[in-house]
Amino acid sequence: MYGALPVATVRTQVTVPLRLPDGYATTARVFTFEGLVDGREHLAFGLGDWAGALRRQSAGPAPLVRPHSECLTGDVFGSQRCDCGPQLREAVERIANAGGFLLYLRQEGRGIGLYPKLDAYALQDAGLDTYEANVALGHGEDERDYRAAAQMLAVLGVRRLALLSNNPEKAEQLDGLGVTVTEVIPTGVYLSPANADYLAAKASRAAARTADSPSLT
Repeated sequence: MYGALPVATVRTQVTVPLRLPDGYATTARVFTFEGLVDGREHLAFGLGDWAGALRRQSAGPAPLVRPHSECLTGDVFGSQRCDCGPQLREAVERIANAGGFLLYLRQEGRGIGLYPKLDAYALQDAGLDTYEANVALGHGEDERDYRAAAQMLAVLGVRRLALLSNNPEKAEQLDGLGVTVTEVIPTGVYLSPANADYLAAKASRAAARTADSPSLT
């Protein structure tokens, strides 16, 4: 499905204490990288006993991993138009408890960028759903690419993983890139009046993709 990826390297790693807006606190080992195929400044957060999870992966549970696409409006400002902020909050705690990695991928707006994402919001206000709006702007429904994520996982030593996601396309792409996904663990559903249509569109698209694709687990 994909060609061989170049080998990335760790550029820097540093320990960062985290305190989330609701007061939850933990410590992360934050990794930056050189040689990622898209040239973006993606980050990996090693959470909980991530080192132990790596050591145990051959004979025990796989590390828990969430590739999380950046959402400035949701992750930082608490926008209610999506569920990105609550999913990020959930992921940090669950991965810290289990041991694994949060990959924070700079793929705003499902890969189209911040300004186009806000343009798409305007089209959604006019009646299009989140995918239709992207297409109306001349973009794909979802332009995210997980090749850099596969490079990051390889250099971190993650050979197999439990994927924390509701998006079957993440599992499909990672599988096609040679990453062993042992199981897919869904995140919670964070429904609000402002994001009901958005979540309905995501659920409909995910169901359609699942129906069209073989199981990866």
